[in-house]
Amino acid sequence: MGDEYEVIDEEPKVEVENGTNQGVQLKKQLGLFNGVAIIVGIIIGSGIFVSPKGVLLEAGSLGSSLIIWGLCGVICLIGAICYAELGTSILKSGADYSYIFEAFGDMPAFLYLWVAIVIIIPTGNAITAMTFANYILQPAFPDCGPPDTAVSLLAALCITLLTFINCTNVKWATRTQDIFTATKVLALVIVIITGMVKLGMGSTESFEAPFSGSTSDPSKFALAFYSGLFSYSGWSYLNFVTEELKDPYKNLPRAIWISLPMVTVIYLMANVAYFSVMTPAEMLQSDAVAVTFANRTLGVMAWIMPVFVACSTFGGLNGAIFTSSRLFFVGARQGHLPGFLATISLKTMTPLPSLLFGCIMSLVMLCSNDVYALINYGSFVESLFIALSVAGLLFLRYTRPNMERPIKVNIFFPVFFLLICLFLLITPLTSSPMECLMGLVMIATGIPVYFLGVMWKKKPRAFTSMLRSFTRFTQKLFYAAREELKED
Repeated sequence: MGDEYEVIDEEPKVEVENGTNQGVQLKKQLGLFNGVAIIVGIIIGSGIFVSPKGVLLEAGSLGSSLIIWGLCGVICLIGAICYAELGTSILKSGADYSYIFEAFGDMPAFLYLWVAIVIIIPTGNAITAMTFANYILQPAFPDCGPPDTAVSLLAALCITLLTFINCTNVKWATRTQDIFTATKVLALVIVIITGMVKLGMGSTESFEAPFSGSTSDPSKFALAFYSGLFSYSGWSYLNFVTEELKDPYKNLPRAIWISLPMVTVIYLMANVAYFSVMTPAEMLQSDAVAVTFANRTLGVMAWIMPVFVACSTFGGLNGAIFTSSRLFFVGARQGHLPGFLATISLKTMTPLPSLLFGCIMSLVMLCSNDVYALINYGSFVESLFIALSVAGLLFLRYTRPNMERPIKVNIFFPVFFLLICLFLLITPLTSSPMECLMGLVMIATGIPVYFLGVMWKKKPRAFTSMLRSFTRFTQKLFYAAREELKED
């Protein structure tokens, strides 16, 4: 599928700052602060502002929900340090795709890529954009929800604007990420400080019997963990852009150690702040907890909270667009996607075709009526492939013990994380079997695509000629060339 590149007779060279020539490659432009902004900016989306009640609903009490929020942060930190070993041992962008490919080969890696392209990434981007549009439009429609058409159009504008920024300049994209990450952290700091003031004034009603009503049902605890872990999703996204990270051996683990504890503390403190203003029963009745919180505490300034939620989703979407385009780029470079997706614009030095491809897929999802159902199916599949990536770490420890590992975590951590993943994968099979089955069906649909697109080498001449022509057209249209790889 990906071996049909247009070969340019004279390979273009790109001038770098010191005056020497280098091949066409994505530049290492991401520092430690950018890495932290990517992880924090993607993790903190709309969830902590809109519906932290999911954990409370299943856990049954304030005390149990706070414990689960903390444990979810610890679990994600353990998963992230496993990914730090993978990311520094397999120094390739693409995260799970690259790790599964290295450990288990072509087909499992392609199946992850297939589901990511068809479901996980475009549906996630579409829902984030629609959340942004809803919060921006809500003030104009105070008595009713905004029209679906207006939401879809504004969501489409949001996706195309951020794609344009990412296509134009990597520094523009990272600066956008830095600004909106700072904005969402500021919003949560406002919530936390306000909540602490309320607690200091004696608003402690919710904390008088913190464990009253706690559930003892293991399946409900599993569902509570699912809700919590969903709010932490995105902790592995820096691994999608490892090749663009300056000094990844130091900055990847440092970004993880800074980001995950920071997000965990912010989430815990934000929940405590919410409970200082609302009882657990009131929180369960609210569809937008941070907005309800602001209405009760900020008075005439309550309008800033919907703006902060919109900024949070905008920044999260920017990070998802930036990182996911690298997945398409690496998949095409490996030969699992059409070759034009592995080309780089010589004007902007960005993977422009991959960015536009991701934009188109996300816009298509905006037209789907079942986008929210699809994301439920995709969540199970994403968890499955995360477990497979960590299993790959253990497999590589066994099959390639002498592999260079700049970071080598204690074997306890990947084993523990894998057991947690297996528990969270098996539990939904009893509570939500249809969603799990649909997720497995989605994976299975990639099998014939793999055999036809990747395994079948002698494709019809007309097809290969058409693909070459299209690749030539896109290279001329975007002034793009294939990346020149340097073997270690």
